[in-house]
Amino acid sequence: AAELEYESVLCVKPDVNVYRIPPRASNRGYRASDWKLDHPDWTGRLRVTSKGKTAYVKLEDKVSGELFAQAPIDQYPGIAVETVTDSSRYFVIRIQDGTGRSAFIGIGFTDRGDAFDFNVSLQDHFKWVKQETEISKESQEADTRPKLDLGFKEGQTIKLNIGNMTTKKGGAAKPRVSGSGGLSLLPPPPGGKISVPPIPPPSSTAISNHVTPPPVLKPSNVSSADILLDLDAPASASKPPASAATDLWGDFSTASSAVPNQAPQQSNWVQF
Repeated sequence: AAELEYESVLCVKPDVNVYRIPPRASNRGYRASDWKLDHPDWTGRLRVTSKGKTAYVKLEDKVSGELFAQAPIDQYPGIAVETVTDSSRYFVIRIQDGTGRSAFIGIGFTDRGDAFDFNVSLQDHFKWVKQETEISKESQEADTRPKLDLGFKEGQTIKLNIGNMTTKKGGAAKPRVSGSGGLSLLPPPPGGKISVPPIPPPSSTAISNHVTPPPVLKPSNVSSADILLDLDAPASASKPPASAATDLWGDFSTASSAVPNQAPQQSNWVQF
């Protein structure tokens, strides 16, 4: 895996000053004012690169690009790169050679913006390293957890109810009746009866033209036996005469006959 990793450039600054620094006097940190800032020990180019999870601060010659020193950084902030207490343009880095020897030197930037870019490039790299570590840790934990088996066991089935595909008795569902406007109308409830519209009463003209016949008077010489017969058959006595029953329909003929006959108009139409 280490052989497949490639080196990427994070930041390049063309002007950087290198200083020899005295040993730290106390645990409060380094102070740039203790250095000889007007007389740097070396001046060149700074490059910040990364290979895998490790970042490198490389000091190179401006013209030839020859490596002067490099500082491998595996954590930031940390002991490999420290800021000074009295300025934001100066840092203390720990350089190492191939034999394992190390030394602490001071670096400084003339422009404050270059110092800001150097600081941000290291922060972004180790933020990415932290995210990659968390992702790999979560993936390892997921592999160790027992996997959830969602497959069907042998002989196991499921039942799906989709809308009105089937009724309770297993028959096909009745289709809905669609209206003229594209609206679906529900069928009438079972057992319902269709009401018949009532017959309108006869017009007032027909009622006013109806003439009630006068009552039929019985002769005075009716015997008592006839009276008893009349009491025994109330239905026959209360039954209206046949002429009265036919008068209701006769009124219509009477009303039509009352209209005078109009003279036929001359027209070109042929009557059949």
